[in-house]
Amino acid sequence: MSIMSIFFRTREEVPCTLEINNTFEALGAHLRFDGGVVVHPGDTVMLHGAPVKVPYGFEQRFRRVATITRASAIERAWTRWTGDLEFMELCEFSFSERARV
Repeated sequence: MSIMSIFFRTREEVPCTLEINNTFEALGAHLRFDGGVVVHPGDTVMLHGAPVKVPYGFEQRFRRVATITRASAIERAWTRWTGDLEFMELCEFSFSERARV
């Protein structure tokens, strides 16, 4: 890790595949980066290219280029720390008993 990456963001362009499902069984989109590139906490991704529209009942794949803006080490640490706190807000615990009939 360089001293610059501690305080400053970096950018890289990565080829990728966009997979879109619009079927009865599945509705969603998935982005796969070439070469095993991994996105870390705090990083942002911008996908380039024209908007796509997949008709109902179809699955399609598109080749695109994405720009990954890497978070600085400080931003990454902050995202991990606050993300753990925000995750706990999603957890709901209940220790109450049901009334028995």
